[in-house]
Amino acid sequence: MSQRQSAGSGTPASARQAPLRLGTRGSALALAQSQRVADALTEATGRPVELIRIVTSGDTSAAPVQTLGVGVFVSALRDALSAKDIDFAVHSYKDLPTAPAPGLHIAAVPPREDPRDALIARGGLRLTELPPGARIGTGALRRIAQLNALGLQFDVVPIRGNIDTRISRVVGPHADLDAVVLARAGLARLGRTGEIAETLDPMLMLPAPAQGALAVECRADDAEMVDLLTALDDPATRAVVAAERSLLATLEAGCSAPVGAYAELAEGDDGDEIYLRGAVIATDGTHDVRLSRTGRPADAVEIGKALAADLLDAGAAGLWSAAPLSPSGAEPRNPAQPPNGTTPNASPRTAEAHVTGSTQ
Repeated sequence: MSQRQSAGSGTPASARQAPLRLGTRGSALALAQSQRVADALTEATGRPVELIRIVTSGDTSAAPVQTLGVGVFVSALRDALSAKDIDFAVHSYKDLPTAPAPGLHIAAVPPREDPRDALIARGGLRLTELPPGARIGTGALRRIAQLNALGLQFDVVPIRGNIDTRISRVVGPHADLDAVVLARAGLARLGRTGEIAETLDPMLMLPAPAQGALAVECRADDAEMVDLLTALDDPATRAVVAAERSLLATLEAGCSAPVGAYAELAEGDDGDEIYLRGAVIATDGTHDVRLSRTGRPADAVEIGKALAADLLDAGAAGLWSAAPLSPSGAEPRNPAQPPNGTTPNASPRTAEAHVTGSTQ
């Protein structure tokens, strides 16, 4: 099922061309981010773009995201792309399965929004100001696990719904939560950053791999579309996202698993370098493994693979489930004793470390 909506008037020459068909989900956030891509493409190439709304299986289910399977928010878009019902699609990159789709190509990764998580809370309270027993809503196992790992005795409530629905559970007339945690990027794209009580430090809440980034996908054999979309690509964003997603793919944990990853591009002694942090956290927060690696942007994929191997060597594979197995020899965390200024309530065994050396 699809609905068409024109986007971008283009130049007089472009007006004589058939609009490019951009497939998008129909939520307010999906439409906002797709409209940005449409406008940017029209500005860069002069080609008009129309938005075609496509309903995905993830949009029609109220079940927890982690029970729906991989790719629930993108499969219908990819089917439409393969069937040539649309010319290209815009995805939230974190929703994409890590395995490539046959016949399709990520032609552009536009500049990334701030990838951090954000807290919206009653009275504008910060996370550490919320009292024990405060009800905090989120739909992501990664966030549930990290909130539990803080040891602040929050009542973490799994929730679903769009941004409006989630925020209304904190500030609406029928509010039943004290706070919700959302991706800051989505709030920024909808112009709602003024409602944020706190943007969460990655040391407290490591983002999901590729959070805040968009993937613009087309058919691999559509050379004209590939060429047009190249104008939207940001090499720096592509590199850091490649590192984060390579870590996730190597862990084979799935995009809804309690895995956080955040790569930054910074100036090093010998030019730009990627600094990648990764974490795997037991859903109940009792154990976590947090490590980091650095390397050259050209080696982004290898950096992610190497860090994933480090995490697995440290016992991360036992932390996938809600009833986690502890790493061999690990002691449960002591909430009263955060070690050496690292993430609060991480145990000495699982405190963040840094791995240097070759990523080969």
